[in-house]
Amino acid sequence: MEVTLPLDRMSISEKLQVLEAVWDDLLRTPDEVPVPAWHRDVLEARERRVHEGVARFDEWARAKDRIHERAPRRA
Repeated sequence: MEVTLPLDRMSISEKLQVLEAVWDDLLRTPDEVPVPAWHRDVLEARERRVHEGVARFDEWARAKDRIHERAPRRA
């Protein structure tokens, strides 16, 4: 199936909305989304680090705040 979007006429916001819609749709059937072996390895290593107390998880809102604080400011 070919999908054609007017990408050259879409704003960044519109493009991000399309990406979010695709991700939301993929999340409805996560078992059908292929995961490469290297990605599974990285996730397992991160999970191990959390269990060992070397790493921790933050709530998404808090993580986003930290990312925004570190990002360079636009003029």
